[in-house]
Amino acid sequence: MSKPLYPRRPLKTLALTVLLSVWCANPQSSSAQNPQLEDKQERLRGIVVNSVTHEPVGRALVHSGDNRFAMFTDSEGRFEFTFPQADSEKNRADEPGSPDGFRHRGQDLQIVLMAKKPGFLEDHMGIQNPQTDPAGKEITIPLTPEALIVGRVVLATSEPSDTIQLELYRRQVQEGRAHWVRENAATTKSNGEFRFAELAAGNYKLLTRELLDRDPLTFDPRGQLYGYPPIYFPNANNFEAAQTIQLVAGQTFQAGVSLVRHPYYPVKVAVANVPDNVPGFGIVVSPQGHRGPGYALGYNNQTQMIEGLLPDGNYTLEAESAGPTAAGLVNISVKGAASEGSRMTVVPSASIRVDVKEEFAPNEETSSPTFVVHSGPPDVNAQGPRRYLNVRLELADDFGQRAPSWMRPPSGPEDDLMVIENVWPGRYWVRVDTSRGYVASISSGTTDLQHQPLVVDLGGSSAPIEITMRDDTAEIDGAIEGLTTLPTRTAPATTDGSPAHLYCIPLPDSSGEFKDIWVQPDGKFGPQQIAPGTYRVLAFDRPQQDLEYRNSEAMRAYDAKGQLVRLIAGQKEHLHLQLVSPAE
Repeated sequence: MSKPLYPRRPLKTLALTVLLSVWCANPQSSSAQNPQLEDKQERLRGIVVNSVTHEPVGRALVHSGDNRFAMFTDSEGRFEFTFPQADSEKNRADEPGSPDGFRHRGQDLQIVLMAKKPGFLEDHMGIQNPQTDPAGKEITIPLTPEALIVGRVVLATSEPSDTIQLELYRRQVQEGRAHWVRENAATTKSNGEFRFAELAAGNYKLLTRELLDRDPLTFDPRGQLYGYPPIYFPNANNFEAAQTIQLVAGQTFQAGVSLVRHPYYPVKVAVANVPDNVPGFGIVVSPQGHRGPGYALGYNNQTQMIEGLLPDGNYTLEAESAGPTAAGLVNISVKGAASEGSRMTVVPSASIRVDVKEEFAPNEETSSPTFVVHSGPPDVNAQGPRRYLNVRLELADDFGQRAPSWMRPPSGPEDDLMVIENVWPGRYWVRVDTSRGYVASISSGTTDLQHQPLVVDLGGSSAPIEITMRDDTAEIDGAIEGLTTLPTRTAPATTDGSPAHLYCIPLPDSSGEFKDIWVQPDGKFGPQQIAPGTYRVLAFDRPQQDLEYRNSEAMRAYDAKGQLVRLIAGQKEHLHLQLVSPAE
């Protein structure tokens, strides 16, 4: 019997919440005294199905979260649990959350069931309010089949290599905007084959890491060095130009990659103005100015130089310090010889002041409707916006994994100066988190930061970020029609109990702030305070984690869906909404 080509993968789980009522048996009865006890036991019946084909999944393991109940589905994907009735000892704990884990005397019992099987993904969807039949509780557990990206890396000589490393990136939406985030890595087998398994439906990009050719049979340490530059599937020379692989659940995508051997040349770039207390630099190498993964150079602390090997081409090198913040940038060109003589000068990272203008209605916290708090002398109002407001910078590039920049913490109880320190060069979206009022406007110089990114140049001074806060909100409430009459639906097992998810999305170039509004079990919502503006209000039966609500092009798919609402300060609006289907 041949061995499997790839090791078995760990089982993945699916959690769902099932509500059922358990009626306590007569404390005096027992199986010997009551021959009908077995008929009075609670039974939970169900079926595990493939979420794509809806076919039954046989030999799937279904078990309770506490592992007291477990069984495999039969060949038709069906399972059945029988729950014992409580005895007199357990009846003494007839309280919600009793130690035995059951609720007696007709109270609702919450049980967590999990299903798993190789070849299927972890799925956070479950069932709320399952339908019942006279024979017992009948539920359906869907399992989502994994998607795969498989292929083979071939060298130009048609000889496979067992040392090629590949990386897979997935497009993920974070706070309404999509970014490319590293998903996984793999190494080719001895025959050049590779495999990325357990992938969810989504958009991906695939690349090979560069590899120097040090074959002991042909390698000459004194001769010309050769290597294999990164290939961005199928045959691009930078990450931006790579093909987007669109996977659906259960799909197997074939991705062949061919590498071409190129001469590699030494690269040395002197780094000037390095602070004494900087322990080192991380170096980002971008081919032809396109930021992305693939190439690598290092920093030599002793020589204070960026060193490594690169093939012919034009590159942008960015240096970011690992300790006290300093950064540098330089463009270099490698053309048929060693690249030496280039020089990078690092400068301290930027600090950006934040000025807040409050236009709140008079109350016990403010002596006048309008005043300004800024980075100035120590006599500024110590009870200012720091108590309710924070500002952070989120990298605006399509590819970027840099952590957000936050305001520095106060140095003491009287420090309410608002400054964002250690800001690297780049383009940033300015995010304001507030527990009071709303952002009426935010700008830097003439740039409207509600709709345009903040540009921070290397070592350049940046105008202060100016924020105007107001509290003259509008108010909405309403209901999602027909929600309580819908058939059984799936919903996240980690849900907060909301049967639907309501999103208020400002239209492009309009004022307003994105809101995710909680919906009550009966479909009603609000009253909810919301910033004035023009919104598209969308209601879904589950969270929309991939909703690019800050991308006007992506939101065009919803132009004919939901409800448009124009709100002015002090307005109260009652809405009647219908559930919408996610855009394809």
